[in-house]
Amino acid sequence: MRKQERRAWLCLSLALLLFVGICIFGVRFVRDGGKWASFYGNTQIYTDGLINRGTFTDRYDEVLMECTDEGVVYNGNSSIRKATVHAVGDPEGNIASGAISIYRSQLIGYDLLNGTYDTSKAGKKVKLTIDAEANEAAYYALGGRTGAVGVYNWKTGEILCMVSTPSFDPAGYLPADDDSSYYFNNFIDGAMTPGSTFKLVTSAAVIETLSNRDSYSFECDGVNEYEGTEFNDISGHGTVNFRDALAVSCNGAFGDLTRKVGAKALEEYTRKAGLMEPLKFDGITTASGSFSFPSDDNIKLSWAGIGQADDLVNPCEMMVYMGAIANGGEAVQPTLIKSATFIKELTGGKSLGRYLDEDTANELRSMMKNNVVENYGEDNFYGFDIYAKTGTAQTGSWNPDAWFVGFTDGEESPYAFVVWIKEGGHGADAAAPVVRTVLNQLEADKEYSE
Repeated sequence: MRKQERRAWLCLSLALLLFVGICIFGVRFVRDGGKWASFYGNTQIYTDGLINRGTFTDRYDEVLMECTDEGVVYNGNSSIRKATVHAVGDPEGNIASGAISIYRSQLIGYDLLNGTYDTSKAGKKVKLTIDAEANEAAYYALGGRTGAVGVYNWKTGEILCMVSTPSFDPAGYLPADDDSSYYFNNFIDGAMTPGSTFKLVTSAAVIETLSNRDSYSFECDGVNEYEGTEFNDISGHGTVNFRDALAVSCNGAFGDLTRKVGAKALEEYTRKAGLMEPLKFDGITTASGSFSFPSDDNIKLSWAGIGQADDLVNPCEMMVYMGAIANGGEAVQPTLIKSATFIKELTGGKSLGRYLDEDTANELRSMMKNNVVENYGEDNFYGFDIYAKTGTAQTGSWNPDAWFVGFTDGEESPYAFVVWIKEGGHGADAAAPVVRTVLNQLEADKEYSE
């Protein structure tokens, strides 16, 4: 009897181990099945180390890359190839955030229930959200300068433009160094000094923590000395209130406002803005921002509130923050895979949560519109209801980095955007025209497609 009991317990234990093993396999299959199917050792889907099936197109079905037995074939237009390479990827997978590196399982037709079910050997067509011609327009507008351009629909989350320079032609000579700056995607992997664009984060902290902001006043003489340190502006702004201080981007006033807000609050609102942690979407992970808000050093804290000191911001995350302001404080997750349906167009994309209180977002909207009316000129963006902020980031170079961030409103054009140009100079002069060019191209392409 005891021998039978031992055997029964042994069988039960083995059955339990088998059950646990099946559960572990099931979890890993659901989680990693796509990676298994697209593993490099699978010679059926690779030829000479390159994937041999599947096609990437832009949102309007323009072929960007086709994987065949004879090799990878790119779009016939060299400028479009250069403009979209950081979104699509290079044949050898050196661009980590490129679609060919991330979406292999989609290309080969992997399905969780049926496995690799594509028997035609042609693979699947994967439609990306980007507009190839708008990317080309952004590439040309950067004019050979190192930079990044991003535009996304702040309702659906679709990335319409994602350009990084320097770039290269993936159908031609590939940079030999795997760590070459040509492979680096500034929009996804970069972290740059934000300059005055960060004043929008400081402004959110001011709106929610300083109850007397409507009566705020600062006398700017252009030097704005505080404890022996000069917070210089191009010229004296005279007496400015909170709203005017953002419109003229007064460093003296925002240094003062930062000290009033304090280190703890500024860090809290930077974190709430989604700028301190990596952003993840569609298998892509962005760089995270980096900041230092010392509570025992008012000088360094003041510079941090102005967007200098140790401040570093990822362009994609800044774009999403602009979208949150546009969307009443709620941020929408970006996506690079075109899957928006009519229902999604109505309900919006996946929410990342509330970055801002709705009243705070609305006040920032009003202030950003005032920036455009007073300084950037609405006529420069004819046909768009635009809200924006420039940035001129001092990085130690002879020429500052240029930024232009913001969004457009409207049922047909809900776009959030970011432009960064290394050593570009002033944001209004260098970066704003890039936005105008890309927005015009997006609208032209949309009208043509209809």
